[in-house]
Amino acid sequence: MTTATPAARRRLPLVLRNRAFGTVWLGQVLTQAGVRMFQVGTSWWLIGYAVSGDGGLAAGLFMAVSTLPAVALAPLVARAIARTAHRSLLRTAAGGAGAAAAALACWAGVGDLPVAAAYAAALALATCQAFFDPCLTTSVPELVDDADIEAATGFELSTQSLASLGGALLGALVVDEAGMAGLAVGCAVAYTSAALLIATVRFRTPAGALPGADGPEEASPEEGGPEEDGADAARAPRRTLRQILGAMPYVRAILLCFTAANLFTTAVFVVIPLYTASVLRGDGGTVALLEASLGVGTLIGSVTGARVPGRPTTVGSALLGAMAVALAVPGLIAARPVIAGALLVAGWCVGVIGVRFVALFQRLVPAADKPAFFAVMQAVLGSTFPVASLLFGMLGDHLSAQTLCLIQAAGLVPAALALALLPGPAHARTPDGSQRTQPETETETEPRPEAETAARGGAR
Repeated sequence: MTTATPAARRRLPLVLRNRAFGTVWLGQVLTQAGVRMFQVGTSWWLIGYAVSGDGGLAAGLFMAVSTLPAVALAPLVARAIARTAHRSLLRTAAGGAGAAAAALACWAGVGDLPVAAAYAAALALATCQAFFDPCLTTSVPELVDDADIEAATGFELSTQSLASLGGALLGALVVDEAGMAGLAVGCAVAYTSAALLIATVRFRTPAGALPGADGPEEASPEEGGPEEDGADAARAPRRTLRQILGAMPYVRAILLCFTAANLFTTAVFVVIPLYTASVLRGDGGTVALLEASLGVGTLIGSVTGARVPGRPTTVGSALLGAMAVALAVPGLIAARPVIAGALLVAGWCVGVIGVRFVALFQRLVPAADKPAFFAVMQAVLGSTFPVASLLFGMLGDHLSAQTLCLIQAAGLVPAALALALLPGPAHARTPDGSQRTQPETETETEPRPEAETAARGGAR
């Protein structure tokens, strides 16, 4: 039997040539699909079946509950990721979510499900997801070589898009056909399968890792073997969230811009079911069509994002502007094909932004700071989600859904301008707090090698 040469293996997709990453990737598909299916399905259940009147507020409150743990638990999540073996944390989070979904399925199967039970289940799933998502992002360097970080990031983000697409497509349809019991069963199967898959993976264990980490594995880096960089990262002192963001003003400014933008972009998950019910007079199939359009666009953006040229801030500003135009279209034209096309464009912008900036952060943030950074990144970006959900939910009970679309579009313009006016990391700080000069050109999308060395731990 012939063995594939290193060059041939390198040509294979990352999920095929790296067994460990491929298995975790499949687990991510299942968890992301499960949580998206639950969110879309339950939002539609609240508006279309469970609540008569004030459906916007009910859906907005549900989405707020679904995102609150990621914000409130950020310090706890950061400590857990830093001190716990990542495989164990991922497995426990997925298993816990599976158990919560199974309990909800049993409740819904034996009688009428109260709205409060759906909220409680959303809180439990969101708590598990608050640990799972940043832990997965932090774990990427433990599963792949440094040269594969961009490819792994692209897979990770495209997977979120693919899973969100599948989950969004199924959520409202499952509720129409099988009710909340069927929706909860699907989520329980997805999460439990993910936990079983992750349990089979051995993560790379740096020398000097904290007690309780997964055991070392004598394998090549492609299969998750040990690396010297990991040892350096393990010995580097960990800093507080304030210290991390204080030492990276450029990164902090980017996060603030996208946090402001998220106040308006994330409202789309409340606006879509409201728009379907009040403007299009559609059913779960229409919700699935619009959610699928957004998901397909995000998936395409995740796949093509690395090929979009230009400085990250320039690209990000242009994409926020394009997203504002796309989100304004449903406010002016109430036609299903036009709205689907506009959401496709908006999703593509989201996908490209995700790939470009997460890959940038993977290289700029020191390895020792990544657990805390990605936890706080999720918390900062998600902090507006509860506010946006409640605000647009309440507005949806008093304003037309088309007006909400125009408000979303207008709100993105200041964020796009602020991102365009950022001076860039010309005098960014290194992780130890000293100043360094980093030239920036219109075609530079990642830090130069020397900047990357400083960002990954400085002196060795």
